[in-house]
Amino acid sequence: MKLVKGVNRVVYIFLADGFEEIEAIAVIDILRRAGVTVKSVSITDTLQVKAAHDITLMADITLTDVDLKAADMVILPGGMPGTRHLAGCAPLIDLLKEAYDNGLYVAAICAAPTVLAKAGLLKGKRAICYPGFEGELEGAIITDELVVKDGKIITSKGPGTAMHFGYALVDILKGNLESDTLRSGMIFDWWT
Repeated sequence: MKLVKGVNRVVYIFLADGFEEIEAIAVIDILRRAGVTVKSVSITDTLQVKAAHDITLMADITLTDVDLKAADMVILPGGMPGTRHLAGCAPLIDLLKEAYDNGLYVAAICAAPTVLAKAGLLKGKRAICYPGFEGELEGAIITDELVVKDGKIITSKGPGTAMHFGYALVDILKGNLESDTLRSGMIFDWWT
């Protein structure tokens, strides 16, 4: 599957109780500002998902409503215990494998790259995660970048890199011009 610039397909971001708010909400916001259709997905049968810091978010759909044929990318935010819940969801693990096998981009931030490792998607891939979780990235080549893209796998380091992660995803889906325009409009990196 090849991305066609300007064709607006869907990106799914999967939420489990205990997800890291900034890693989900900042990424959703940045992608939507860039004109990307983002659907938040509860991995349970209820749309209400309670985040790690007691913010409750209403997901757009549940896991059973995901249609990978209409998708370009799937995203996992980290957070605890959200990451453990994602890793424990067998249908999600199967869906991640299917997404990758079908040429979709698969992205994860913070502790969530460990879920990609559990799905067997990081073997021989460069990746990063929240410090202390590197031992769970079995088969990965650990880097120390804020955001790492290796083929169709994108990983990022943690809450403080959520905006970097979001802009990197816009770069992939919409191109650098869209991302640069968005960064400028949002006054990103103003201190540099």
